Amino acid sequence: MLTADDPPAVRVFNPKGRASFLLLGDHAGRAIPAALGTLGLGEADLDRHIGWDIGVGAVGEALASALDAVFVRQTYSRLVIDCNRDPDRADAIPAISDGTVIAGNENLTPGQRRMRIEEVHSPYQRAIAEMIARREAEGRETILIALHSFTPWMLGFDRPWDIGVLHAGGDTRFATSLLAALRDRPDLVVGDNQPYAMDDVDHTIPVHAYPDRRLYAEIEIRQDHLADPEGVGRWCAILADTFAQAAEAKDRPG
Repeated sequence: MLTADDPPAVRVFNPKGRASFLLLGDHAGRAIPAALGTLGLGEADLDRHIGWDIGVGAVGEALASALDAVFVRQTYSRLVIDCNRDPDRADAIPAISDGTVIAGNENLTPGQRRMRIEEVHSPYQRAIAEMIARREAEGRETILIALHSFTPWMLGFDRPWDIGVLHAGGDTRFATSLLAALRDRPDLVVGDNQPYAMDDVDHTIPVHAYPDRRLYAEIEIRQDHLADPEGVGRWCAILADTFAQAAEAKDRPG
């Protein structure tokens, strides 16, 4: 599927970053392999929230620079294959998303699905695992932080949160400390497992954090807050500060 003219499926930004945070962008990209055309969609649909997590690439790179952290990000649209889903799930390659039919995802053969898994999903997940293994070999702590963004309106409902912290199984100390640090800010409306709850639909954090009880958080930022460089800069400053607070607080008694 991918040719020499297509970009690689995964990009590692600041690969030698020394911070304990390993930033992840499951839905940071919006590219479509040339072989798939536009999946039957117009540019306006591809640029909507159904195609990618708006602003995550920009805020991830800003955070990686500010914190000297590694940022592993997906290049391709979540409509090609959703890298935060088990690839065997039917909705990993959605035929419809938020009411929009994805014609290029209809009636795929097992071979076509396997091609997307092997060329897009697997390289991304493998890059995360290899980065964790390298850091562990160097004796370094790794706190996984999956960066996501959400549309302010969904199915006719306003979503009032500025940011949400998602957590469930495994070691939740960092996630709950981050939630507390964000809630200490009077200028933010912070959701606890809102606007989404972490559950068995999520893939990246459960695979890479839960088995070894690795510290983690998955965060969701309102997309309209990341619509311009000023918003990205503001959220970079907020997150850099609260990540540091949470990392310091996670081991305090009580």
